[in-house]
Amino acid sequence: MTSPPFTTRPDLDGSFGMVASTHWLASASAMAVLERGGNAADAAVAGGLVLQVVEPHLNGPGGDMALLLATAADPAPRALSGIGPAPAAASIEAFTERGLDLVPGAGALAAAVPGQMDAWWVLLRDEGTWEPADVAAYALHYATRGFPALPSIRRTLATVERLFVEHWPASAAQWLLGPSGGVPAEGALLTNPTWAHTLERLLAAAPTGGTREARIDAVRRAWGDGFVAEAVERAAAVPHRHSDGGTHAGLLAAADLAAFSAAFEPAVVRGFRGHQVAKCGPWTQGPALLQALGMLERYDDVQLDLRDPAAVHRVVETVALVMADRDAWLGDRDDVPLAALLDPAYLADRAALVTEGASLAFRPGEPAGRPGFQPPLLLADEAPGDVAAGEPTVRRTGAAAGDTCHLDVVDRWGTMISATPSGGWLQSSPYLAEVGFALGTRLQQCWLDPAAPSGLLPGRRPRMTLSPTLVLREDRPVAALGTPGGDDQDQWQLLYLLRTLAGSMSPQQAIDAPMLSSSSFPNSFWPRAWNPGGLLVEDRFGSAVIDDLARRGHRVMAAGSWTLGRLSAVTRDPATGRLGAAANPRGMQGYAVGR
Repeated sequence: MTSPPFTTRPDLDGSFGMVASTHWLASASAMAVLERGGNAADAAVAGGLVLQVVEPHLNGPGGDMALLLATAADPAPRALSGIGPAPAAASIEAFTERGLDLVPGAGALAAAVPGQMDAWWVLLRDEGTWEPADVAAYALHYATRGFPALPSIRRTLATVERLFVEHWPASAAQWLLGPSGGVPAEGALLTNPTWAHTLERLLAAAPTGGTREARIDAVRRAWGDGFVAEAVERAAAVPHRHSDGGTHAGLLAAADLAAFSAAFEPAVVRGFRGHQVAKCGPWTQGPALLQALGMLERYDDVQLDLRDPAAVHRVVETVALVMADRDAWLGDRDDVPLAALLDPAYLADRAALVTEGASLAFRPGEPAGRPGFQPPLLLADEAPGDVAAGEPTVRRTGAAAGDTCHLDVVDRWGTMISATPSGGWLQSSPYLAEVGFALGTRLQQCWLDPAAPSGLLPGRRPRMTLSPTLVLREDRPVAALGTPGGDDQDQWQLLYLLRTLAGSMSPQQAIDAPMLSSSSFPNSFWPRAWNPGGLLVEDRFGSAVIDDLARRGHRVMAAGSWTLGRLSAVTRDPATGRLGAAANPRGMQGYAVGR
């Protein structure tokens, strides 16, 4: 695979430490921690807390997270689940008795237990070396001193301005210029003093004596079993406008937060081109990427050269098949047939379904001869509007609006972290004026059907789209990567992996290369529509590729030249200790830094 003639930015090269993220302030903050002697976990927590502040339309304290890490002491990849479960009161009947057949895409009724904050503190406690107040200092600085209003946050605020003014007055007071509206000017400094005060109260809960671990656990208790949980319960009980047009109260209670604890577990790993690719378990969509790599392993590198229309078609059809398996099989359940889904014989049978033309059918497989769940298939053309609903990733017009954050860190000792925090967006639920953040809406990724592997059940985690990646060679971590993007996350990471592992591209070249995303499966976010054969393609693929895809039956929509994908990555060569990093130029706020 021939490399492109240029990149927008250099591939960073060094030996001390590297950070790449979706916002330069988070990257710079995490790098500052490394410079002051912190390790990758310390840096990731500091950068993650900054992302909550500076990208509030993409991520917040009330949200969730999926994280992968491999430490210098133990290179076996592990996943950290920062996704809380459905509240105890969140039964299917609690929604259907309100006349709902889907979980709304915005509003407190769609809130799972906020898991992100506890996950950051667990990472710091178990793998870090710093004190909570030290890692939180960077976020406190931006919450009090301000951060610039970038075009992406201004677009989001313009979308929800009337909703805030008419229905969510606390959100209007925090994010707009006045009670009757007004989007802040580009570059204006935004602050969140209420969240800063909450964070200071949490940090003050840490005792002056005892161990560092005990101090971190005290902060966790102040969040999950203290004033924050009580404020969440009070706010959730207040009815407000949801994306379905109705007025509903939420279901979260303080006891739900108290019962949650983030936890590590082994990652799921599969080989490809002499490497091992690690993903989080079936509580995410991550195993679908491993299926795709297993199905594409049969092709040689030339057949996976994404300048060739035939190669692009193979990848797109493979994505449609593995995403059908995702919806039919993946979820937070003990009976997910993960081994059967990743079995080489099963994947070979699935790969044989790819023909020269596009399939417009939804085709889940039957691992071990078992039929899977068939989700409702709502055509995108028949779906309701999506203002202030779901995850605003890529509109049906092709416009990319952003959705989530991502952060990668590698330190000089060889610890590597890939984290995808999301949820709790300012547009997801009303601003909680007591504590300074919004609740998430992750329950919308559950079906209101007990037969679904991601069916709503109290205490069960939604099957989330957040999907970081680690790559290993000879069982040593060599790359951490990820991207925002909802259903597109693993699609864009698949293109990256094909270009770097089966091709000859560098990380920055693979990030800069044109991206595409299929919508030929039900969307994970309200209103959960699908678009059979739908394919959004950056026009830099060129007319030869785009015309050929249309000829094969794909319903192609050309996007702008630099609109899809917000990938970032860090790398390490175990033999030499050389480190690298690359970041996305789209949107002009992703940033890689290191030395």
